[in-house]
Amino acid sequence: MSEKTLTRMELNEALFREVGLSRNESSDLVESVLNHLSDALVAGETVKISSFGTFKVCDKTERIGRNPKTGEEAVITPRRVLSFRPSHLMKERVSAGNSD
Repeated sequence: MSEKTLTRMELNEALFREVGLSRNESSDLVESVLNHLSDALVAGETVKISSFGTFKVCDKTERIGRNPKTGEEAVITPRRVLSFRPSHLMKERVSAGNSD
């Protein structure tokens, strides 16, 4: 498996090269899209991107957990977590190794 990480800067650069936007326009577009996604998730909305996947915020209730080292029980506080479910097309593409 590769240890490479796709960054905002690389997304900006891809828009600059492939779409022909200026570097500033590319950066603004990436920031705008990410802000819209984040705002929707913070508001509790589900974000579905066709052929990519679905981001969803789930509420976890309080529960009792156990420290694996000591076996001691502890209360795990309620929290909101982000989950991602890839689309079937994305699963197929990843399993094929992106060989388009």
